[in-house]
Amino acid sequence: MVVKMKTEKQIKEWEKRVRRVVPYTPGEQPRRQDVIKLNTNECPYPPSPLVERLAAEFRAETLRLYPDPDASELVQGIAGYLGVDEEQVFVGVGSDDVLAMAFLTFFNSPKPILFPDITYSFYDVWADLFRIPYRRPKLDGAFRLVKEDYLKENGGIVIANPNAPTGTEEAPELIEEIVARNQDSMVIIDEAYVDFGARSALPLVKRYENVLVVQTFSKSRAMAGMRVGFAVGSRKAIGYLKDVKFSFNSYTLNAPSIAWGAASLRDEAYFRETVGRIVATRERTKGELARLGFAFPDPRTNFIFASHKTIPARELFCALKEEGIYVRYFDRPRIDDYLRITIGTDEQMDRVISFLDGYIKKRGM
Repeated sequence: MVVKMKTEKQIKEWEKRVRRVVPYTPGEQPRRQDVIKLNTNECPYPPSPLVERLAAEFRAETLRLYPDPDASELVQGIAGYLGVDEEQVFVGVGSDDVLAMAFLTFFNSPKPILFPDITYSFYDVWADLFRIPYRRPKLDGAFRLVKEDYLKENGGIVIANPNAPTGTEEAPELIEEIVARNQDSMVIIDEAYVDFGARSALPLVKRYENVLVVQTFSKSRAMAGMRVGFAVGSRKAIGYLKDVKFSFNSYTLNAPSIAWGAASLRDEAYFRETVGRIVATRERTKGELARLGFAFPDPRTNFIFASHKTIPARELFCALKEEGIYVRYFDRPRIDDYLRITIGTDEQMDRVISFLDGYIKKRGM
């Protein structure tokens, strides 16, 4: 069957008024069950036993009621855990929802916002969706920020720290200098991976009104399926965020997410144990990958961004996938020879290393 492309005359009038964007492409969700899934930076361990207990006790009949629009239990839990006021906390449906609301709230200048050329690829999607002008200064050869690029006139700044997909962490002193020298702009620090060994910008919230720190429960708290994210900022900034949220959707977080998210905060011992296990596995995996000829920035995340010295990343990606091991490959300039490998359990990482070892030896023959 031949499919004809629509000409301009064939496009309906209503279609001409559609807001068209190139959407974000998430990591593949395999239909197979017998795979090692290391392509979306999920936690390899279950949530806290407190969360599991609440889930087991959950009564479906309560779903007939609307959730608390203020998500008070969760907000109180986050505020108490971080030592900030409740008026300084904003919650949303994962950090993606929080970041989207922040873009909509704070980036309304004709001046371009700034974020790196290699970073979380949702930033330019939101900018295009909301018609926000933007520039993407290049990271240097070591995938680090060039500070001077962020000391120029702008309409706002977004920095993922640690960065994704590179895993690199910028020093707190650099982050503070960028915030301090851009007090006419909102600076968003996206800390989705901060719990895996990086230093948070949260102390800056006490000193600057123009900084917003965004975190998530999806990675270190093993709740990606519940979609819980939050931002911490000045009372003024959070107030503006809430005004936009309640003009958009009053009931964003569902009742289980609120209750179970709050429960996860009460189990600090389990949280620390889980993060510690992932970090230990990451450090061991770094050594094994280096032995096999991979190079990578030193990560402060639950993933490794690795490039092999002789074998193209696309080839390795396809070979791993055929073996039932899913990792992330980005077909983009400057990073198309890297694989982003999520840290799984020790057993999963042993299988990855064993396969790569065999594949590399076989290919070298």
